[in-house]
Amino acid sequence: MSVTPAPLRLGLLGCGDIAARRTLPALHRTPGLELAAVAARDSRRAASFADRFGGVALSSYEELLAGDETEAVYLCLPTMLHAEWAERALRAGKHVLVEKPLATCGPDAEKLFALAAERGLVLLENFMFLHHGTQQRVSELLAAGTLGELRAVSAAFTIPPRPEGDTRHDPALGGGALLDNGVYPLRAALRLLGGNLTVAGAVLRHSERYGVDIGGAVLLAGPDGATAQVRFGMEHHYRSWYEVQGSAGTLAVDHVYTTAPDVSPVLRLTVGMDHTEIPVPAEDHFEAVLRFFATAVRDRDRVEPRLRLLDEESRQQAGLLDAIRLVSR
Repeated sequence: MSVTPAPLRLGLLGCGDIAARRTLPALHRTPGLELAAVAARDSRRAASFADRFGGVALSSYEELLAGDETEAVYLCLPTMLHAEWAERALRAGKHVLVEKPLATCGPDAEKLFALAAERGLVLLENFMFLHHGTQQRVSELLAAGTLGELRAVSAAFTIPPRPEGDTRHDPALGGGALLDNGVYPLRAALRLLGGNLTVAGAVLRHSERYGVDIGGAVLLAGPDGATAQVRFGMEHHYRSWYEVQGSAGTLAVDHVYTTAPDVSPVLRLTVGMDHTEIPVPAEDHFEAVLRFFATAVRDRDRVEPRLRLLDEESRQQAGLLDAIRLVSR
């Protein structure tokens, strides 16, 4: 008779907006996970989150990492704090799910993944769209050669201007469009073209008022000559899209990084003169990434190939951020 494993006890470090709106509600719907502890710089905010979502409210991040209430942590902190607290969590023996980007530079990402491997811990960067059925269906079509030889990717994630006081305007907290929304189409390009991309050109539009980049574009090149054009920004009309062009066809999908849980995405496929719309079942990609994380911790062998791919993409992505900043100067 099989025994159902105990739920993975997760601790929350940082009570960010995305945790309250999407991640923690999804956690409650995800078997095999429970919120065991909450820590924030503001003890009242931690208590409020614990009242709403469960777990014990703790007085500091350090207390959560030092205690045995949790086996893993979800880091929902300002971008500039991700690498520091991911390292602290790993050194405390905790598995880590961290909001994107995991690291703002290549050396930090390499250090973190080396530490996770040394300690036998799971370290996962929280790109939800990679766990949605949309991406699985796209990967199947590409693997089947439906588009022929891949030639180009175009990808964009742009959002309207942020309100005053938004943390994305604060350089001390890792603000800026590249780190906030640019990493999404960048990650899509890595997945679609198979990695090993180099930066052929880059432009970042800087705001003197805020001291951060508020938009930009990047041209990436693959070892086989395929290219990716990536656009991002936070002073734009909303766009969440990518298109893959091959020698035989083109595939495109909208709202790909921010798919609502009740929306059935549609892949628009053109091969020769034939146009096809391929529906993908609706699902909550927050639940999907949480299921994957719990499985990786409890039964790593089941997801090892996917986990290795995600780890390698996170490393390459962090290195590309360095190259983009260098080229755009």
